[in-house]
Amino acid sequence: MSSSVGPNCTELKQKYDNCFNKWYSEKFLKGDTTPECEELFKDYRACVMSTLKEKGIDKLLDDSRKEAPFPSTDQKQENTEKTA
Repeated sequence: MSSSVGPNCTELKQKYDNCFNKWYSEKFLKGDTTPECEELFKDYRACVMSTLKEKGIDKLLDDSRKEAPFPSTDQKQENTEKTA
């Protein structure tokens, strides 16, 4: 498994990755879609967001989202209807 964006987040990433991979292979692929690992993901995400903020990357992400926002679900539906 790879390191995280910040060394202080790597341990959380590994815990989340292990939990997710176990859930995916042992439950999801057998039909159980009940989410697991959510708390680990929240902790890891908070660590990553803090690291991005410390490095000033959060502002770059915000700027790029303003320039090229992700399409919303509504926009995807509209595009699908137009091409159908």
